[in-house]
Amino acid sequence: MGASKTEAFTETDIVLAKYAKALAHPARVAILRLLLERRACICGDIVEELPLSQSTVSQHLKELKEAGLIQGDIDGKKVCYCIDARAWEQAQHLLQAFFTAYTPCQTGCC
Repeated sequence: MGASKTEAFTETDIVLAKYAKALAHPARVAILRLLLERRACICGDIVEELPLSQSTVSQHLKELKEAGLIQGDIDGKKVCYCIDARAWEQAQHLLQAFFTAYTPCQTGCC
């Protein structure tokens, strides 16, 4: 989405869409589950767990990092990834608020 288009939306909607986009691929969901389980992983460890090439895993890690859901610390030649707690809590709050805003129509509208 071009910069000129985003000004028509609220900051909350823009951030929510950023998190939703990051969650929109099963490989990224699997990476997040792995990081939640292990607390931290080196990229090579993630590659061993998924049926994807190292370059593909790196691309998914890049997407998650750009969305802010994970962070990576360089340790020599390796990068250790973990959940970014602040962003994770924000994503959890925004997604929960979004989904709990729904109330079923009592008149059978659709």
